[in-house]
Amino acid sequence: MAVDRERVLKEAAALLTRRASTSMDEIARAAGISRATLHRHFAGRDALIRALEEHGIARFAQAMDTARLDEGDAPAALRRLIREAEPVAAVLGFLFTENQLFEDGEINAGWAELDARITALFRRGQEDGDFRLDLSAAWFTEAFYGLLGAGAWSVHEGRVARNDLTHSIAELLLGGIRRSMEK
Repeated sequence: MAVDRERVLKEAAALLTRRASTSMDEIARAAGISRATLHRHFAGRDALIRALEEHGIARFAQAMDTARLDEGDAPAALRRLIREAEPVAAVLGFLFTENQLFEDGEINAGWAELDARITALFRRGQEDGDFRLDLSAAWFTEAFYGLLGAGAWSVHEGRVARNDLTHSIAELLLGGIRRSMEK
């Protein structure tokens, strides 16, 4: 039986996001494979976490590319990013809260590039007058990650409908970062 690596990583992220002490047995069960099969693909917990991080960076970079962050106004680009990032939201949610097990230069460089791209989007929104100026673009980036992770878990647990996720995150985030036109 072929193992769907992406499904294993998604299930692992969903479980680990809520309970960092989730065992490899529980992850294997959630992914519908045996513990032995899980260990054939990931030699241990550290290998699984590293694979999650590499997978999350690659998939999120792909989502950013697909979202065309430089096109149109910043709020529209942000909505596209949320929609495109939704399939990898559980992995990002876990990685956002996970202590950095690896201080690997390549991994850190990958995160730094992603952070820079999102921060640039928020900064552009500020420069164009769409987003608030009293909070930093770096803070908006952190809030984005937090809302994406919380949304993924809410969908996983059935508290939010998958079809409502993009709208829910965008409206909450944009409602909080939009610049008020009131004087």
